[in-house]
Amino acid sequence: MFDLFRSRAKAVRYLLGALLLLVALSMVITLIPGFVGASYSPDNVIAEIGKEVITTREVQLNIQQQIRNQSFPREMASVYVPIVANQMIADRAIAYQAERMGFRVTDADVALAVESMIPQLFQDGKFIGREAYAQYLSQMNMTIPEFESNVRKQILLLSLSNLALEGVVVTQKEIEDYYRIRNQKVKVDYIAVSPTDFRSQIKISPEEVKTYFEQNQSAYQVPEKRDVAMLLVDEGEIAQGLTVPEQELRRIYAASQERFRTPERVKVRHILLKTTDKTDEEKNKAKAQTDDLLAQLKAGGNFAELATKYSEDTGSAVNGGDLGWIVAGQTVENFQKTAFALNPGEMSDVISTEYGYHIIKVEGKEQPRLQPFDEVKGQLEEEQRKQFVFDRMQEVADQAHEELAKNPGQAEAIGAKLGLKVLRTDRWSSGEPLTGVGTPADLQEAIGSLAKGGVTPVAQVGTTRLAVAVVTELYPARPAQLAEVEQSIREQLITQRAQQMADDKGKQLAERMKTAGNDLAKLAKEFGLSVKSAPEFGRDGNVEGVGGAGLMGPAFEAEVGSLVGPINASGQTVVAKVVSKTEPDMSKLADERESLENTLKGQKARQRRDLLEDGILTKLISEGKVKIYERNIQRLTTSYQG
Repeated sequence: MFDLFRSRAKAVRYLLGALLLLVALSMVITLIPGFVGASYSPDNVIAEIGKEVITTREVQLNIQQQIRNQSFPREMASVYVPIVANQMIADRAIAYQAERMGFRVTDADVALAVESMIPQLFQDGKFIGREAYAQYLSQMNMTIPEFESNVRKQILLLSLSNLALEGVVVTQKEIEDYYRIRNQKVKVDYIAVSPTDFRSQIKISPEEVKTYFEQNQSAYQVPEKRDVAMLLVDEGEIAQGLTVPEQELRRIYAASQERFRTPERVKVRHILLKTTDKTDEEKNKAKAQTDDLLAQLKAGGNFAELATKYSEDTGSAVNGGDLGWIVAGQTVENFQKTAFALNPGEMSDVISTEYGYHIIKVEGKEQPRLQPFDEVKGQLEEEQRKQFVFDRMQEVADQAHEELAKNPGQAEAIGAKLGLKVLRTDRWSSGEPLTGVGTPADLQEAIGSLAKGGVTPVAQVGTTRLAVAVVTELYPARPAQLAEVEQSIREQLITQRAQQMADDKGKQLAERMKTAGNDLAKLAKEFGLSVKSAPEFGRDGNVEGVGGAGLMGPAFEAEVGSLVGPINASGQTVVAKVVSKTEPDMSKLADERESLENTLKGQKARQRRDLLEDGILTKLISEGKVKIYERNIQRLTTSYQG
């Protein structure tokens, strides 16, 4: 296949932009060899697609990678587990369906994709060899066939997705309506009936609490409880004790030097005035303006300031036109040719590309080089430590389990011997958080099944820790005593009565509103309420004291001076009066037209993509080609909570 790298067929270039995004997130994680097609049990399968499976371990690795990439904070992992799992299922299903429909990926397609993803494998456009290719992939624990199989799946996914997304059109009316909706503002006054207004009026006697308890005594049980001691194996603490000899690092460096070769690159800024989708007259104006900017620059103008003010490349304009370092193949031909011909500090004349007119300034230039060992030593050491740390964690956790099973009453001594933290949770019951780890489902389930002296299997808690726990005491379930639940019953009765009083008052307010003649002040006085004013807000804002502006949707359609409501906002009943409306300045639409059009196209594209995914998944599930194990997704989600 490697002869094909010498050809740059344009037939698949349209795939590469999206392909890079998808593969960058998933090629190493979602399809790691050793998990797909490996031995597995029903408890660790997230889904089956055709003859392939997605395992819990694959999703865990994907989550860990995205946390390392700061795609979302670690504490939000439990929220993202089902999102990531379902997206992996949808992606695999689309690729599977594309293949069933006859889509095929040629070796040339794969070759072009690999060249774009791993440019360091190519020097002056020539493939540097299969050995270097294999060595590079080995750093990700992948072989060439496995990696290229994954790339084929991603191209299949994109082929079918792109077919569905072709022809997305946004009309001028849609742009104008969207601009108007986004920029319209409303100001309201309002009155609100809230349960909190009535809580101070409610008195619950001891007799009422006792009567309620006696009538509902069966509902109040003290569940079975356990005292738990847990030994925690933490990745960070284990990693601190691991060192990699420099001799070993030098051996790895010598065997994988191709990883550390960097091609020639230049650091550039540019100013772009676009010509795409413009008339000849508009193109001539753009050329004249670019010529004028060049004259200003030659007269001493500040490149970054002019780029920020005039460049139509919105991605770089905010950074003064800075594109950072670029290598061959990253930009269109004429841009690349000009940039690499300039020396640091030099500036081009006006050049044209398929995007428009550019002025380029080169700020730095580096020749191809091999990064020296000292420069990459830290990176290599970190990689090797990560490879060793999980094995060491498992080894320590297994030893802790073995010793705890022999001596369940010696958790502190075993923890001290192995250098592990011991966490204790007294009188724990199922569903409650465990000290230091929250509510990992597998660990909680194991603890809840044990008698006194029982030891759990090693369990993963979160993304970076393993745990083994022992039950040191067991307290059987029993009926609750009144004193144990008296305060919670009192609070429950107060909340119920306050809400009922607010609901009754809210109904009266809603009924009276019909005949109030839009007089909010009179309505407030009649019900003993105060009129509050909320600052002006847009549709995507918040209404101070009420909540999201979506609750006040009718206010945007109502006439100024009219009442809207009643609105149920988090248990309170709200009636509002539209004080004023601010219509958007349509003369400013031109400045935002392009970004609004792109936003609307993106929304339509996502809607089509969602429909495509839903349609394909529904079809494949009904045919029995896709099976999703929701219980295992939920178990995995719970393991990240806390």
